[in-house]
Amino acid sequence: VDDPENDQHEMVIETDVVGSLANLGANQALTSDYVGSGYERGLLNPSSLNREDFQMATYTLTNAVPLSPSLSKTWHSDIGRVVEQALIPHCSKKDQLYLLAGAIPSSVRVKGKVSVPETLWLAACCDTPEGWSLGLVKKVNDESSLADLTVGELEKQLLAGIDLFKGNCGEDNKSNEKMEAILQAVSQIRSGEQVGTNDKEEAEDSGLVRKVVGIIATPFIKLLELLIYLLVELVKFMFYFLWLVIKRVGSTLLDGVYSLWNGTVSYLKAISMVLISIPYDVGRVITNIFLGFLGIIRDVAAITYRILRIPMGFVLHLASFPYYSICAIPSVVTDMASGIGGTFSLAIDATASILHGFYYVATHIAKRFIPKGSSGD
Repeated sequence: VDDPENDQHEMVIETDVVGSLANLGANQALTSDYVGSGYERGLLNPSSLNREDFQMATYTLTNAVPLSPSLSKTWHSDIGRVVEQALIPHCSKKDQLYLLAGAIPSSVRVKGKVSVPETLWLAACCDTPEGWSLGLVKKVNDESSLADLTVGELEKQLLAGIDLFKGNCGEDNKSNEKMEAILQAVSQIRSGEQVGTNDKEEAEDSGLVRKVVGIIATPFIKLLELLIYLLVELVKFMFYFLWLVIKRVGSTLLDGVYSLWNGTVSYLKAISMVLISIPYDVGRVITNIFLGFLGIIRDVAAITYRILRIPMGFVLHLASFPYYSICAIPSVVTDMASGIGGTFSLAIDATASILHGFYYVATHIAKRFIPKGSSGD
């Protein structure tokens, strides 16, 4: 589907975009336009002339016009034969052969939309130093027609100002010999003849001679084939016998080499293990000696500590006695002073209490006797 109003950058399958493009089919035909119309999608550029992706591209709707089945078949057949038998053999560089195909529309429209062509045309150009150009047209109402003309004459039948090939490809350097051969081949295709009939007849004559010679020479050829077969089989047998001998000798040698290799590897492996174990054993012995020495030092330190622990305590207590004694003198003096002061205070208090008691007793006695004496007066 190639609609100039949509944003698709490449050809796509019509069913993949149906419903997603609002203007689908506004500027080109769709598959539905051909359904029930009596026409089929005739390919302007036949798919048989292309390969791979180019062949797939020929099935796009922009390469199709409404054609009757018979006309479509005739167009494909004629164009295929012209290209293969007339154009390609006379273009020295096949990749420099350019083809353009198209149609001239008529007033007839399929379903009022798609124009039925009036004429189908093909333009060819061989762009080489000895190149040429050619135009072919087929009238739709005459399926057997296939007219040849120059590209310039073909351009006059198309829209004004159209240049099919840039720089008038092949127009100025025509080779009369090649053009005659091409036009003759086109004429033979148009009349339904096989291009290269004379060559075919000559080939048939030479083929008859070859058959006669073949019949005479067949016994000798068979005998020669038998001798060659026997020689080949003998050579094959000799090669097979030599191969068996070489295989047996080689197998024996390989077995011996393999056994020798295994023994050497085992011996080297054993020696390597012994050599590797020596440093390991030495290191282990040194480590054990060092650990034993550390154990002895630890035990000596422990015994020394236990021996020195009791005297050191005694010495420390003895050394600290004067300090504690001197520090205790102030508190002892204070306690003694407090005791003496308390004793004097207690004595004073006791004396005061005794005096107070005597005073109380004297006062009481005086109060007891003196009032009675005064009351008698």
